[in-house]
Amino acid sequence: MGINRVNITGNLTRDPELRSTASGMNVLKMGVAVNDRRKNQSTGEWEDVPNFVDVTVFGARAEALSRFLSKGSKVAIEGKLRWSQWENPQGEKRSKLEVVADEIEFLSSREGGSGGGSSYQAPSSAPADTGDLDGEEIPF
Repeated sequence: MGINRVNITGNLTRDPELRSTASGMNVLKMGVAVNDRRKNQSTGEWEDVPNFVDVTVFGARAEALSRFLSKGSKVAIEGKLRWSQWENPQGEKRSKLEVVADEIEFLSSREGGSGGGSSYQAPSSAPADTGDLDGEEIPF
């Protein structure tokens, strides 16, 4: 058994897309741009290089989050990696690695301004205590 945990912080590259499965489960798909700092070998300068990550949220929280997130929203996401493979209509094998989110924290206000501290605790698909944090700060 291995450890499969991912933490990323970035901005949504597009408005999230909410869909439902045939069984009625909500699925929210979104893209997140996460910058990586690299030194340009030709100029010697440090540059931000974006990585584009597909993120999926399942269940009741998918619908709730779809109402609050939009392109450009800054978020912190905790989840796990999931690898998928399929065959396209031309018979070619395709695959992708995505993050299945367990927790999402808003790092920008709903109006689009930057600012820490604004967060939304979406209800999970399983019953859980979704009360506020009583003013406690998250340790990261």
